[in-house]
Amino acid sequence: MFPRIREIIDAGGARLRISVEAHPSGALILFDRPDRAQYPQAMLDGYGAEVLCGYIMAARIALPNPLPDETVDGAFGARFSLRHTKTVSLTLTQTGAGATFEIPLQFWDRLYAELSVVIAHSRELGRRSIHRLH
Repeated sequence: MFPRIREIIDAGGARLRISVEAHPSGALILFDRPDRAQYPQAMLDGYGAEVLCGYIMAARIALPNPLPDETVDGAFGARFSLRHTKTVSLTLTQTGAGATFEIPLQFWDRLYAELSVVIAHSRELGRRSIHRLH
C-alpha cells in the first residue's frame, strides 16, 4: 500500500505530485512538481500535513485579504505563507532550506481533499510505528 502516490493535474497540464511513505517517525509526505525541471521538493510529517490542510482553507476564506504565516516545527519543519504577487499562491518553505515550494491557487481545492486522505494514512502509519517499537 505504501508508498501511495497521487498526482493533481490542472486544465493547463500543470502537475502536483503528493506521496506518502512510511518513516521511522510514522509518515513522510512528499510534494513535487514533475512538470517543472529542477523544482524543489517539499517534505512534511503528519503534523505538517494537517496544518497545511487547515492553512489552505484559511487562505481560501481570507482571500483577497492577507493571512499571517503559519509555522510547524520538528524534523520536517516548514513555514506556510499566502502570497499575493502576479498570481495568488501558497508557499511552503522548509526550515533550514532556502528553496520555496509554491502551490498555485488552481491546486488548492483538490490538494485539500487529497490531504484529508493523506492525513488518515499518516495517522495509521504513526500508529503502526508505535506498535513496532513495543
